[in-house]
Amino acid sequence: MADEDRDSKTEDPTQKRLDDAIDKGDVAKSQEVNTWFVIAGSTLLLSSFSGSIGAGIENPMRNLLMNAHQIRVDGPGLLQLVTNLEGMLIAVLGVPLLLILVAGVASNLVQHRLVWSTEPIVPKFSKISPMAGAARLFGKQAGANFLKGIFKVVALGTVMVLVLWPERHRIDAMVRFDPVAIMTVTKTISTQLMGTVVAMLAVVATLDYLFQYRQWFERQKMSLQEIKEEYKQSEGDPHIKGRLKQLRYARAKKRMMAAVPTASVIITNPTHYAVALKYERGMPAPICVAKGVDLMALKIREIAGANNVPIVENVPLARALHASVEVDDEIPVDHYHAVAEVIGYVMKLKRGVTGLG
Repeated sequence: MADEDRDSKTEDPTQKRLDDAIDKGDVAKSQEVNTWFVIAGSTLLLSSFSGSIGAGIENPMRNLLMNAHQIRVDGPGLLQLVTNLEGMLIAVLGVPLLLILVAGVASNLVQHRLVWSTEPIVPKFSKISPMAGAARLFGKQAGANFLKGIFKVVALGTVMVLVLWPERHRIDAMVRFDPVAIMTVTKTISTQLMGTVVAMLAVVATLDYLFQYRQWFERQKMSLQEIKEEYKQSEGDPHIKGRLKQLRYARAKKRMMAAVPTASVIITNPTHYAVALKYERGMPAPICVAKGVDLMALKIREIAGANNVPIVENVPLARALHASVEVDDEIPVDHYHAVAEVIGYVMKLKRGVTGLG
């Protein structure tokens, strides 16, 4: 039954359907984008603020060690010491941690608008259903996560080798460096490593977001019945009306193109108009099976040529038929004589080809 429901949802979702899904907390979201923003923010902090952060921690700790003999070790004294250290750490790390928090929020805002909804945390049977769990375990999402994990491990290992291998001699010699020099070298290598990781994760995040958006979009697809019901509920919403018009046009176009190979003749302008007529013995009058202008006319002529349907150029007749006859209708009586001449001409050509054969 679920497969039947899924198969019936063949139409692209309306804007209302997409908006409703977002309002319920069902959004296209990639965790890799969040990871990229946080790591990129951390890399920016490391390259720009590591010096001030280090100095902010170094000076209080140096004073603490230099004046350790003056620190009271009773209960109130230790409590005061811990309070002072907490205040120092908050002052030094508060802004960097706030920036990382902002990066985390920004990672969600670039993927979707701000949403407040309790829908995602409402208990659902599908979340504890063994069948649903198996489907998630072996579904497209699980496969994509598995391949993504392998790619990240391989890519990260490659990045580390490419960045650290040229520095191997300097890293070996760091045991003889002054501590201040060690910190400088460590910062330089770490910044290079994290910068390369950020570049690699940017590719992963982009591809993963496109995949997650496509999966989300597929989940929102609708059946024709759902579109009709939404139209009724929207009382003629212009977006829904336009969507239904597009669907009707697309179906009519597809039906016309499928009928062109069955036509007896194509009457053209020659480039701007094309009208496909079908006539068989016993029919009271020829029937228009397809018509179009410009690109549609070109497509009708291409299909006719590929299926050996005769194409006859008759400028006034093509324009008159296009204006006066609808698809699947008989041609007007006024054009019987002109169309009969064209069909008679086509039949003579066919008999001549058959006689030659």
